[in-house]
Amino acid sequence: MEPNELCKLAIEAMAHAYAPYSGFTVGAALLCGDGTVYQGCNIENAAYSPTNCAERTAFFKAVYDGHRDFTAIAVCGGKDGVITGVFPPCGVCRQVMREFCGDDFRIYLVNAAGFETVTLAQLLPFGFRAEEHMSING
Repeated sequence: MEPNELCKLAIEAMAHAYAPYSGFTVGAALLCGDGTVYQGCNIENAAYSPTNCAERTAFFKAVYDGHRDFTAIAVCGGKDGVITGVFPPCGVCRQVMREFCGDDFRIYLVNAAGFETVTLAQLLPFGFRAEEHMSING
């Protein structure tokens, strides 16, 4: 799948966001190694900390369906459904990505003019890696 197609699916996912408190909608489209795509949106909660980001929504849907091999994710966000800049994934989402993805996992940061591409290694250079955790506790 071409990056532009994945970015369009992320934009489409913004429309499904539940953001009654902030009005800030986020969409994500996660590309699996087999070509399957999972879309996600942010889901807010009045208590704020139970809020779930679009990226994690997409990952959790994919993992539930048995996927563990991921190639790329496109992410976009903005106030009231309008893309208003570049919004990289939060730290928690980056760590969820690290659980399943390698350094070369591509993240397309969608903006009004197109997208920027970064790798997980660029966004999370010192993330906790499963193999390191297993060697410490194993």
